[in-house]
Amino acid sequence: MANTIFKLNPQNKVLYAVGLFCLMLLVQKGAATQFTVGGSKGWSVPSSTDVHFNQWAENNRFQIGDSLLFNYQPDQDSVLQVNQDSYNNCNTDSYQQKYTDGHTVVQLPQSGPFYFISGNKDNCQKNEKMVVIVLADRSNRSQNTNTTTSPPPSGSTDIIPSPAPAGEESPSPPPTGEETPAPSSETPPPPPPSGASSIFISSVTTLGAFTASSLYFLL
Repeated sequence: MANTIFKLNPQNKVLYAVGLFCLMLLVQKGAATQFTVGGSKGWSVPSSTDVHFNQWAENNRFQIGDSLLFNYQPDQDSVLQVNQDSYNNCNTDSYQQKYTDGHTVVQLPQSGPFYFISGNKDNCQKNEKMVVIVLADRSNRSQNTNTTTSPPPSGSTDIIPSPAPAGEESPSPPPTGEETPAPSSETPPPPPPSGASSIFISSVTTLGAFTASSLYFLL
């Protein structure tokens, strides 16, 4: 394998290094988690000693791109994805999605609440239902905050004195022919990057260093 790589022409070596770089990006993006709802017991009516599904959901952190795995008996139960009103009232007639295959994987593509109830109304009324809260993508919010810029300063350099308080004399204007000193052109140092931006920059730097070393080794 190594002999084959070293025999590649320079153009193919560059393509090989770029391919490695893209593969690393895909690995980072694909770090999603699949949660098995209810653990080994699966999607069923919780007993008095079981942890209720909402307690289980509160003990986990769900990110965009994660998924939920529902295991249940398809001839006895089902999963309904519903809105908040149907969730509160165990309304099995109004739903967004219905799953009956017994081994259901539900993706979590966006932040916010996701409501699930059993397709069996009696089961739902016995707390076979769950709310999952998916956390917002804080890295995008941090990047948007860092790119916000302040409005440009006014082009005028004239300084207009404010009126003096009652009983005091207003300061005299500067003599004719003397220029008003221009404001300092020095700009304050930029604020330190946020934690999310630091992690992003560190990841990009690491990937760039890896690609550069790959190119040096291959070429």
